[in-house]
Amino acid sequence: MMNNSLPEEIEIYRDRTWRREEESRVESAVEAEKLIEVVGFCAGLTDARRPGPSLYISVCGRRDAHMPRNVQKDPESSLAWRIKDEVMRRGRVYYAKLARGRSTFVAPRLLPHFHALWGIPRKEESTRLSNEARSVLKVLRREWEMATSDLRGSAGVADRPTFTRALDELQKSMKVVPADVLYEPSFTYIWMLSEGRFAKELSVKVKREDALREVARAFLNGAGMTVCGELAKVTGLTRPDAGRGNRALVAERYAERLAQGVYRLADLDERLSA
Repeated sequence: MMNNSLPEEIEIYRDRTWRREEESRVESAVEAEKLIEVVGFCAGLTDARRPGPSLYISVCGRRDAHMPRNVQKDPESSLAWRIKDEVMRRGRVYYAKLARGRSTFVAPRLLPHFHALWGIPRKEESTRLSNEARSVLKVLRREWEMATSDLRGSAGVADRPTFTRALDELQKSMKVVPADVLYEPSFTYIWMLSEGRFAKELSVKVKREDALREVARAFLNGAGMTVCGELAKVTGLTRPDAGRGNRALVAERYAERLAQGVYRLADLDERLSA
C-alpha cells in the first residue's frame, strides 16, 4: 500500500470523495455510475491493498476493505460483482481492462483523454497489434458483437491463452469492450467494438499533453493529495508522464507541489472546511 504516510485529513477527504463511508456506500448500478462520473475513473474490484478509488471499496463503504478468498459467499463481494455486471450491461460508462490489464471504469467525459493516451489509430493497427488481435477485431467489425467462444472460433485462434491475450490487447488499446456477461447455460462474455457505444467520445481528438493534465486533474480532484508514484500506479502511466500531468496542474495553479512527486489541490483547505 502507498498511503501509509498520508495525513489523516487527506484520508478523510478521500473517504468522502471516493465513498469510503458507510452512509455513502454504493448499493446500486445507478449509484456506481454517479461515483464514476464524479471521480472520472476507478478500478473495478481492487481492495485497500491498491491505491485509488474502487467500486468494491465503495460498495463496502470503508477504506480498509479487503477482498476475501471466497468471494462467492461474501455479501459485499457478491454485491460489487453484480453491480459491476449491471454497469457494464447498461453501457453508460466505459468498462474494460485498460493499462496493465486492470479492469477500469471511465466516465464518458474522460474517454477522449484516455483514448489519446492508450488508443491505437486504425492506420497503425497493422504494426502495433498482434496478428491474433487483428483477426478478432476483423470479426467484430463484421459481426458487431459476439460471445467469447463464437468469437474465438470465427477468429481462428485455437489456443485459448493466445485468444485471451488478444482480447486483453484489444481492450488495452480501447478497440473492444465487454458489453454483457451471461452465466446460463454457461459463463461467457459478449464482446463488441468500443465505438459501438462511445463513437462520439472516441472520435474527439485530444493532444497528449492535454490528456495527461486532465487524467491527473481527475485523480487529484478525488485524492486531494498525491504521493510519489501514486498517479502512475493508479493509472498505468509512466512516472515521467504522470509528473508531466501534475506539473501542468501546478502551472495553471490548480495544484501545489509540496516535494518531489508530491502534489495537493491548491484549494484543499477550503474543501476540507466545507
